Amino acid sequence: MSTYGSFPGSRPRRLRTTPAMRRMVAETRLHPADLILPAFVREGISEPMPISAMPGVVQHTRDTLRKAAVEAVEAGVSGIMLFGVPADENKDALGTAGTEPDGILQVAIRDVKAEVGDDLVIMSDLCLDEYTDHGHCGVLDAEGRVDNDATLERYAEMAQVQADAGVHVVGPSGMMDGQVGVIRDALDETGHEDVSILAYTAKYSSAFYGPFREAVASSLQGDRKSYQQDPANARESLRELALDLEEGADMVMVKPAGPYLDILYRVAQAVDVPVSAYQISGEYAMIEAAAEKGWVERDRAILETLTGIKRAGADTILTYWATEAATWLRRER
Repeated sequence: MSTYGSFPGSRPRRLRTTPAMRRMVAETRLHPADLILPAFVREGISEPMPISAMPGVVQHTRDTLRKAAVEAVEAGVSGIMLFGVPADENKDALGTAGTEPDGILQVAIRDVKAEVGDDLVIMSDLCLDEYTDHGHCGVLDAEGRVDNDATLERYAEMAQVQADAGVHVVGPSGMMDGQVGVIRDALDETGHEDVSILAYTAKYSSAFYGPFREAVASSLQGDRKSYQQDPANARESLRELALDLEEGADMVMVKPAGPYLDILYRVAQAVDVPVSAYQISGEYAMIEAAAEKGWVERDRAILETLTGIKRAGADTILTYWATEAATWLRRER
């Protein structure tokens, strides 16, 4: 039998008693504007093509991409990250489709810009892997290795054509040394000083990219371990961070998000620029697969993972659930 003054004297459960109480004292809050929608647009298709490893995600036509952009705006999503998927016959060793003014990504940027204007931050993947017949993120040398400095020249060209198309933010994702500085110079020298750079600062060589390779119809031969970061390393991310900031990054990113929340926390603690995290295809696929089996509650699991990423320090989150989750969050407000 309890008596006055006996334990427990502290009762944290008092602040968990009702939904209203829990909402009032929540330390981390998700908002629709925290979310960015990655979207794929494929050249030469008349109907959206489902991605089998990512249920609910498609390779868009130009028309369905416009519709997806409008839906994102209506849900309160802040940005859209565009990935172009060229026809197989337009891939080559240099990824030239990535720098053609009428390449699929540049066309998609113009389409979204015409549809939603500045109501959505239009972002573009700045990398060669979708456009090369070998699937690597850069130009190969005579031995078949990615040539860092030759690749930088191609990235400078990509930055210019994407900016000419009207993009607000470029996202160099290839993990080449010096890429942010070269892209910043290319943008500034061509009159695109207002185009921002979201640096893929800590991009790890992850097993969780698997479904993405279907999404972009990747032609990858081999792996990307010689340029993406080793999952075993953490201090290396802070070195990459310092270099990206020195070269002119406006925002920085950690990718993947869920397996690297410790890295996300370190980066967020170290900088005074916005920090993004990319909840990638494998993270998406695992929850969708588990939910389909009835092993997890889908909607709760989605919001829990997004909250964890935000709690670790992300200001914005790239997630394939962006529009859907933003709609839920608007209803809760």
